[in-house]
Amino acid sequence: MLSPAFLALNQLFSKPFRTVLWKMLGITLLLLLLVGIAMQTGLEYLLSMESFLPGWAETAASILAGLGLFFGLGFLIIPVSAVVAGLFLDEVCSTVEETHYPHEGTGRDLPMIEAIVQTIRFLGVVIGVNLLVLILIPFLGLGVPLFFVANGYLLGREYFEQAALRFRSRQEVRELRSRHGAKIFLSGLLISVFVAIPFLNLLTPLFATAYMVHVYKWVTSSKPSRIEPATI
Repeated sequence: MLSPAFLALNQLFSKPFRTVLWKMLGITLLLLLLVGIAMQTGLEYLLSMESFLPGWAETAASILAGLGLFFGLGFLIIPVSAVVAGLFLDEVCSTVEETHYPHEGTGRDLPMIEAIVQTIRFLGVVIGVNLLVLILIPFLGLGVPLFFVANGYLLGREYFEQAALRFRSRQEVRELRSRHGAKIFLSGLLISVFVAIPFLNLLTPLFATAYMVHVYKWVTSSKPSRIEPATI
């Protein structure tokens, strides 16, 4: 589990990844900015309707609204980055495959419709699971463990499927997940730790996609060549 992670981290800032990295960061930040502006505008409108509140209550409402905006954007990082990842999945996977597994060839690029469906499904599951976690936190007091367990399972499954579908049918991928569920879940936990680190979590799609290519090769007994990516 750690060896594939180190391979992915080593390639994260390598020359072939930089173009993809800046495009992904730019699009992710732009989407978060637009969502933030929309949320801020909506909050200001709602607060303006509560002009009958006393001064202290308006101040408290403004502070709570600001905190809600901050945490709301933090919550949206995962689904927004998931959407962005769908735009660059094939490019990232191909780079990892060509760099570390040139003797095995590259996988097939997913057809556009299949890629869109996969991204939308991923987005829906991510939002649903994380909303469920947020709802359960006040009742169970297990916010942090739930966050890591839910996202470990979710991110491990989805990113693994995205990497594996380049080489196998969906049924074969399900069988692989069934046989290697523990390894994939632990790999997903590592991705969820990555997600929990502020600012670094913006790189989650790039890291997770590269990482799961290595995990897929790992569970199918493939070994990387000795070719290493350029670091400058």
